[in-house]
Amino acid sequence: MTIAPEISELNGGLRVVTTPLPTAQSVSVNMFVGAGSRGEDERTKGLAHFLEHMMFKGTPRRPTAIAVAEAIEGAGGVLNAYTSKELTCYWNHVPFDQAETAVDVLADMLRNALLDPEEIDRERSVVQQEIRRTQDQPGAWVSELLGRAVYGDHQMGWSTAGSEETVAKLQQQDFKDWIGAWYGSPNIVVSVAGNITHKEVMSLAGRHFEPGGGPPAPAVRPVNGAIPARRVIGESRPITQANVALGIPALPRLDPDRYALMVLNSLLGRGMSSRLFKEVRERRGLAYSIGSGVSRYADTGMLSIAAGVSPENVPEAVKVILAELEKLTQEPVGGDELQKARDYTVGSFRLSLETAMALGQRAGESLLTLGEIEPIESVVERLRAAGPEDLMRVAQRVLRQEKVALAVVGPDVKEEALLGLLPA
Repeated sequence: MTIAPEISELNGGLRVVTTPLPTAQSVSVNMFVGAGSRGEDERTKGLAHFLEHMMFKGTPRRPTAIAVAEAIEGAGGVLNAYTSKELTCYWNHVPFDQAETAVDVLADMLRNALLDPEEIDRERSVVQQEIRRTQDQPGAWVSELLGRAVYGDHQMGWSTAGSEETVAKLQQQDFKDWIGAWYGSPNIVVSVAGNITHKEVMSLAGRHFEPGGGPPAPAVRPVNGAIPARRVIGESRPITQANVALGIPALPRLDPDRYALMVLNSLLGRGMSSRLFKEVRERRGLAYSIGSGVSRYADTGMLSIAAGVSPENVPEAVKVILAELEKLTQEPVGGDELQKARDYTVGSFRLSLETAMALGQRAGESLLTLGEIEPIESVVERLRAAGPEDLMRVAQRVLRQEKVALAVVGPDVKEEALLGLLPA
């Protein structure tokens, strides 16, 4: 049984949310900071992600990365973190009777990271290897290129990890300045889910996180919605498959049409019964894999489509994908197909919330980015309410062919030819 999340605020502004799950054998502790790559500038590209790595490299009480890891793994748990465009999340997942250790370790990392210059230099190479790994994986790299094609030279189009060159120049003071600007208590949410009560969580948070304080988060550069001058980006590689990605600016995080867009995305490209899978793979045999996804941010979003295609089939595959997008703007979705898409969206949403970790992540990210945690049943109700007229309206808002961007990584890629595949 899951009990509704409870929210409190510590002195200084740090927010704490607990999602009790009395039958669980675990507790998931997640610390969300409203600091992502979107806050960087040209010189500091990759700083938010590099700092995420450095937070694990020791504190006065746990002076090495091994000591930090052993504190959690020795309690039977796991720990990790990730950085995105608008936030950084540090998390661990432990047996429920190790909750205090879990909170203690995260608070210690947050407040007392050593940021030792020698350790920064050692980890610099690790981060650069991570960047190279992404570049070596065509499917991942085409996604990076698509960001540039959709957003151009805006922070939203930059790689979260930065470049090898910018990472090479980051120094200890850069990390300290970033923490001072972005890691104030009002910009942090601690989300705990599992076999624990809110009273217990508040007791732990009060002991390990207070005193708080700090400035509000700095403002970020808004997205103006202009179409980049270079909306097609190609990269030639001696590989046997073309990795194709199309992207369109979509809806921001709080847009009222977001529920209908979720259903539309399921109908378009989620699962083996989606329109893209049936048309591109099953009927035409143009791709082994194809699917779509939606990302939402404060003032923008993206609908993306990714496919692995034989190089000779790239023009036809792009043409078929664009035709499917256009069809959604012109023809109402039938009742049976719409019902299946709604059921799929609701079902996958419910299944994504099966664990303490998933519930803790959802609650923390929602509270940080939305200022509230929408009840699960409220989301389900809005998804089920999406009708054919809602999907048509959203399709006409979002699926605008003049805004489609394209990225391709594969053999003998020519950008001029790819540009000719897109509507002017």
